[in-house]
Amino acid sequence: MSSALIPTSGSRIVYPDTDALPMAENTLQFEWIVTIKGGLDHLFDGKADVFVAGDLFWYPVEGHPEIRVAPDAMVAFGRPKGHRLSYLQWEEGDIAPQVVFEVLSPGNRAGEMIRKFEFYQQYGVEEYYIYDPDPQRLELSGFIRRDGKLAEIPVMKGRRSPRLGITFEITDAGLRILRPDGQPFLTYEELARREETKSILLEQERHRAEQERHRADQAEAQLDQLRQRLRDLGHDPTR
Repeated sequence: MSSALIPTSGSRIVYPDTDALPMAENTLQFEWIVTIKGGLDHLFDGKADVFVAGDLFWYPVEGHPEIRVAPDAMVAFGRPKGHRLSYLQWEEGDIAPQVVFEVLSPGNRAGEMIRKFEFYQQYGVEEYYIYDPDPQRLELSGFIRRDGKLAEIPVMKGRRSPRLGITFEITDAGLRILRPDGQPFLTYEELARREETKSILLEQERHRAEQERHRADQAEAQLDQLRQRLRDLGHDPTR
């Protein structure tokens, strides 16, 4: 187990960066964690002061390694991008992640989710979203900070995140997360297919452009031949 070693007065406090547990319990949960985290990365790709992480331990209180949680995805505005072993809040300008996501699996227990909710409420999360991708449920819940507490958002369909600018759409097929430009968050497979399609279209466009140039060159050559024939007949094609 690797960990961050923090020297204190005469002792060293260990802030583990792993609990040896898997990030996800099944492929569906894993796919959604990666999709949300990847979508957030892409959304804030040009923002140097927005840190996005997935399954990273967040320690809000210095000297208390037992106080920690690893959101499935989190966003911290005002913090630089870069790799971290864990998110030590006192080394991050005391800025708590403002937005967190949890993706449920059959193994999640009510007690665990209550503890996470209380953690996020106590340590300053502004927006908290929970998605259950199970085909039998397909439920999205959201909470937003009001008067110092996380209050449930009554209707999530069509809800726009104040911090992220993304919109949540609930369909019969499940959750769709739309960027401010209307483009959806995509799975890795969907992104790969989109890039493949884009490459095919670019190649087709390049081929069409080459054909147009070839036709233009042929037309110019034919025109040069006609001009030369006119000159051979004693005519000046420039007059």
